[in-house]
Amino acid sequence: MRACLSIIHARKKRRRLIFINETGKSAVRQKWLRMVRRLEESAETWKRRHRWQRFVAIHAGFLDLFAAPRRIERLATGFQFTEGPVWLPETERLLFSDIPANRIYQLAPASRVVTIFREPSNHSNGLTRDPKGRLIACEHGKRRVTRTELDGTITVLTDRFAGNLLNSPNDVVVARDGAIYFTDPPYGIRPQQQQQPTQGVYRIAPDGSIRQVVDDFDRPNGLIFSPDGRYLYIDDSSARCHIRRFKVQADGSLTDGQVFYDMTSRASGDPDGMAIDEHGYLYCTGPGGIWVFAPTGRHLGTVFLSEQPANCTWGDHDGRSLYITARTSIYRIRCADTGHRGFPQSI
Repeated sequence: MRACLSIIHARKKRRRLIFINETGKSAVRQKWLRMVRRLEESAETWKRRHRWQRFVAIHAGFLDLFAAPRRIERLATGFQFTEGPVWLPETERLLFSDIPANRIYQLAPASRVVTIFREPSNHSNGLTRDPKGRLIACEHGKRRVTRTELDGTITVLTDRFAGNLLNSPNDVVVARDGAIYFTDPPYGIRPQQQQQPTQGVYRIAPDGSIRQVVDDFDRPNGLIFSPDGRYLYIDDSSARCHIRRFKVQADGSLTDGQVFYDMTSRASGDPDGMAIDEHGYLYCTGPGGIWVFAPTGRHLGTVFLSEQPANCTWGDHDGRSLYITARTSIYRIRCADTGHRGFPQSI
């Protein structure tokens, strides 16, 4: 009898253990399902934010800079590495470089048709125009700065300084008096090809003479004048990752190069091309997107893009569209204020 009771007790214990085990499995499964649902909800929330909340304000006034409804248009894609946008008001076209493709393209925003403007471009990077509307180009491939004359011929403005070849001219702007300023990092050459002892910023005077105006950069990159021409902003990519602001003297020299903003970030990307609006608000391509700064140096907010931007410029008939070159694509954002397209581009 005792043996039978022992057997029955053992069977009940076994059934209880089985029940507890199955219940535990069910509880674990339910907990797992709840965790999965939470992750899915978090993913959807992130997607919504990524899709709709690309304009991230840090300070008041940031969102007011963009026309409603705020959106980022992708106008064209399929390129290799876009750079150097410049607007042609007389034809309402955007020119931009595709560096690896060795081409300058022309985009008609209204039809979104892209055509080849120049091939080969000698791996052009930054583009701008002079007071006469002639195209100025920084050419990585031939380590030079050129001007396209009105008849289409190309003039070499400079390819060397102090008897040595330039590194690889990167970005370029034109001052009120027609002087050309350009940055010369070594991005387009191998270390053994570098002949310049520094990564400089240069000025080509209206008479064609060239001089180095800054010599203490690590990787000088994008540059832009303030609307009144009194200051020149130049960013330093790579290790330093900041923007400096210089005073422009009467003779064209640059002084008092103070750090305007340190853009060091956990996000990938460096400060690169810049644009500035009529009120002095600075738009700088950088880690993750386009950082917008008040004239005082306060970071107002960032526009995040799905591709890393490299440069930007103002365009359209009213000058209120910010055109952005970002890796494989060209984007456009409508803004509330008119952009400052530079002295020569106001023709």
